[in-house]
Amino acid sequence: MATTRPDHLPFLPGNTFKDPTKQRFHVSNTLGYKNGYMRSTIPRVSLGGERLYHNQISENELNELANKMPTLTYGKAKPAPPERFIPAHVAFDKKVLRFSAYFKETVTESQQEHYRVRPVDVYYYLEDDSIAIIEPRVENSGIPQGKLLKRQQLPRDDQGNNWHWKDLNVSTNLVVYGKVFRLTQCDRFTSDYLTSKGIAMNDAEATPDDPYTLSRVEEPQRFTSKSNWDKRKRFVELDRKVLRFYLVWDDREEMFGELRPFILHYFLVNDTMEIREVHKANDGHDPFPVLISRQKVPKDRCNVKSTYPSITLELTAEETKEWFTPADLKVGETVLVYNRRFLLYDCDQFTKNYYRQVYGVTDFKAVDVNIPPAQLPKMELPPYNGWGTLEDSKMNCLSVAPKTPKVDFVKMLEYDKDTLRYELRKVSLKPEDENRKFILTYRLSDDMLSIYEKKIRNSGIIPGKFLRACRIPKPGMGAPIAGTLNDGLGDTDNPVYYSPADFSIGAVVKFNQHRFRVVNCDARVLKLLEKHSGFWPAAMLASIRKLHGKENPLAPVSAEEKNEEINQ
Repeated sequence: MATTRPDHLPFLPGNTFKDPTKQRFHVSNTLGYKNGYMRSTIPRVSLGGERLYHNQISENELNELANKMPTLTYGKAKPAPPERFIPAHVAFDKKVLRFSAYFKETVTESQQEHYRVRPVDVYYYLEDDSIAIIEPRVENSGIPQGKLLKRQQLPRDDQGNNWHWKDLNVSTNLVVYGKVFRLTQCDRFTSDYLTSKGIAMNDAEATPDDPYTLSRVEEPQRFTSKSNWDKRKRFVELDRKVLRFYLVWDDREEMFGELRPFILHYFLVNDTMEIREVHKANDGHDPFPVLISRQKVPKDRCNVKSTYPSITLELTAEETKEWFTPADLKVGETVLVYNRRFLLYDCDQFTKNYYRQVYGVTDFKAVDVNIPPAQLPKMELPPYNGWGTLEDSKMNCLSVAPKTPKVDFVKMLEYDKDTLRYELRKVSLKPEDENRKFILTYRLSDDMLSIYEKKIRNSGIIPGKFLRACRIPKPGMGAPIAGTLNDGLGDTDNPVYYSPADFSIGAVVKFNQHRFRVVNCDARVLKLLEKHSGFWPAAMLASIRKLHGKENPLAPVSAEEKNEEINQ
């Protein structure tokens, strides 16, 4: 309930009276908006809508009256009251500093670009020192754009300081949460405001272009007149016209390298070339005809952009800068083809005529690339050590993987199971050796001989095998036999072995330091040897005929001797 007080009574308790009829107690409104701006008004009524008589004049009028009062009457003039306090949300309402900026975004999953240049607008609100960053939207960009950073106060360092308009200027960096924004330009209001505050403005910068965006820009369409030297005419004029060069690849600096000849064919119809190998008999190379198949060959295959994934993709015409042309091929010069150095030492007659007509070249002096063949060391067999047969030892030296000695199969088939049997007596000074009898069996199929000692009762000597089947060289005509005491001193590579020509009646032969005399032979020996009488010595055949005319031939092979030969 409202109270009233007479004007002549002091404002003390008991001097106020309530108005029982008053029903309105609302507070009058002194704030309002005009054209979107807040403004305050002088209160005209008090609580409940009662009229105020002491506020009928404005505040400016009251200040003016206070300053114009006479000094003599009221003393010294009063100073003007301080200016009215205006809060920041009123003074800087809708005042914003605007900067144009950009930042670079790293792209790691694209082969066409490494980074993007993204332009943004930086808004600084003077009302509360907050900052908002907005990226203009680009249609069909495929990138989320718009508001990158909501309006907020941004920390400038780890000391608790925030970005202030005093720290902003053109051509400077704005670091926001680890991302660097480059301020390039500002609008007219921002420039005037900062200049009025005593900040010297830097020169504006231009926002750099995005490399990928520039690559997507299509060049204006150009129209050029067709040339007479088109693809069809080139095919008609130059088809089947090929330049031929003779070249060598010298890689003797490497291990097992050599000077290898090649032939280069350059096809004029489409500027392709191929390199073919020149094979020779027993050159030790696989018979592949082509080293480089027909194709356009770049001059420098490694001269490409560092961003090109050459480990997974082949080069195309877009990545290659220069290709080989006929002007790059000259006799006597070295060309580098896929990191191989080839020396062009000669060319054919058609190539010479082509270079005379097109390039005016007249010097086609061939380069001599023939080198004397290297003298290979002569392979010498090591001396025979007496282990195994001589033929086996030779085969071990001639190949890495040992092979069995070659056998004359024709001779084996012709003389299969044909043997010559001789009776031998040992030549010795010991009396117990005088009556010992030996049977020598010579196999015509492989020229091996074996010796069997016949059984003599009460002789004290064990009969049976005396010498296993083997080939025995003549004394002084070959190397000793393994496990024997032969004193052969002849040529190791070409030993002379015993043959039927050495077994004439009465001849003395030496086997392993044992001397034997041939005393008899069977009738089959004369029969087999007379088939080829021109091959054997006549004196040997005559001695056998003479013996068989006086004495009986050697008895046929007994069952005991046959079993012994089988065991041998």
